Amino acid sequence: MFDKDNNSFLDNNSDKLQDKCGVVGIFNSPRAASLSYFALYSLQHRGQESAGIAVSDGEKVRLHKSMGLVSEVFSPSELSALPGNIAVAHVRYATAGGKTVENAQPMVNNFILGTLALAHNGQLTNYAEIEEQLALNGSTFSSSSDTEVILKLIAKDYKQGLEQAVKNTVRQIKGSFALTIMTKDTLIGVRDPNGIRPLVLGKIPSDSNLEQEESEPAYILASETCAIDAVNGEYIRDIEPGEIVIITKEGIKSIPSEIRAPKRTCIFEYVYFARPDSVIDGIPVQKAREMMGAQLALEDTVSADVVIGVPDSGIGAALGYSRQKKIPYVMGIVKNKYTGRTFIAPTQKERENMVFVKLNAIRSDLEGKRVIVIDDSIVRGTTSRRLVQILRRAGAKEVHFRVSSPPVKFPCHLGIDTPTKAELISSAHDVEEIRQEIGADSLAFISLKGMISALSSCCPSSDGFCEGCFSGEYPVR
Repeated sequence: MFDKDNNSFLDNNSDKLQDKCGVVGIFNSPRAASLSYFALYSLQHRGQESAGIAVSDGEKVRLHKSMGLVSEVFSPSELSALPGNIAVAHVRYATAGGKTVENAQPMVNNFILGTLALAHNGQLTNYAEIEEQLALNGSTFSSSSDTEVILKLIAKDYKQGLEQAVKNTVRQIKGSFALTIMTKDTLIGVRDPNGIRPLVLGKIPSDSNLEQEESEPAYILASETCAIDAVNGEYIRDIEPGEIVIITKEGIKSIPSEIRAPKRTCIFEYVYFARPDSVIDGIPVQKAREMMGAQLALEDTVSADVVIGVPDSGIGAALGYSRQKKIPYVMGIVKNKYTGRTFIAPTQKERENMVFVKLNAIRSDLEGKRVIVIDDSIVRGTTSRRLVQILRRAGAKEVHFRVSSPPVKFPCHLGIDTPTKAELISSAHDVEEIRQEIGADSLAFISLKGMISALSSCCPSSDGFCEGCFSGEYPVR
């Protein structure tokens, strides 16, 4: 989801790329609101700025959304005020400026033919021209988000029928998108033709304490499989690239993609975004990280006494590296889980220094030892530099920094919040210059070829990945 007035970079982890959203859809459960809440809770890592749930009772669509974490936005009373058995829900990542409830999702449009609610993860590359065209035809906009453009496109063609309106919209929009769409009696899931943003389908078991016909099961759509697990559901499958899935009382209808395009799942889902307990397009995320760590070890020649991983997404790669090299893995770093959202720090310097609050070293693991520390990425280098300082302060004899993804040299235009190219440290500096900047004894990145090989070993049938942030080659113009 892109905010046109709001495309600068502010990272709530100081030096990480950030996915902007997580989406959920629930169909045919009398607990649609509470199930959406649990699913959103499991997707909180995908967005911490705002949260929202829209629910249909078959006649009326009710919406509650606000700024804040899921637990801050929803109380038991607010969830009980959302009766119904169909829902769409959303968590949104915080970016600089534009943090207003108008840009929070789901977005709801009431018009003469009915009501639409929509949640979107991704970014349109042609939203500006579509918005202009819609405005010339009389549409008005209450937000600065490309999500509203999608909503208006569907509403514009709704008189042709919901299915046709969604098909027409998918033909027009370009970029990355995973959508959950709701009317008063229908839930729809849509994935972009390249499959850049993930979307999965699951089945929710009936509640023995509630009436629910065996012939009418409940379903869930979500950004990750961990959300299906959070509602005690059963994973069915991934939504295919370009596929439209329509869920009604009659069952599930699948409309295959009309657009021929190569499948290119965002590679950073495996590096950093997704939870380690999720499976994205057939690849278990934790296994992928361990395999990338093992490949990194195969490409490395440094000697050391211990291996540590930067919590949380660097741990899987560190385990894989440790096993491959047969160097002991130790915890080494502890993460403070109660620091909250660091974007509240008023200055850039204070935001950068938050790493000293969020991470600390375990001296007994590190003192007098040669340490290999593995992180998932280096974006601007600020966190890496402070992390090296923390390790040296704990008595590490040597600090060898290893990265389980290649150098990030290009900004993303497909739904990831990144700095400008000039702010990406790898775009203007070679590995030795970056090593000096962060203060490590040595620095190495996994090769792009090695990374692709590691991921492919987890799922040989995988078609490929979007690797634009590394190579500058994007699947969408």
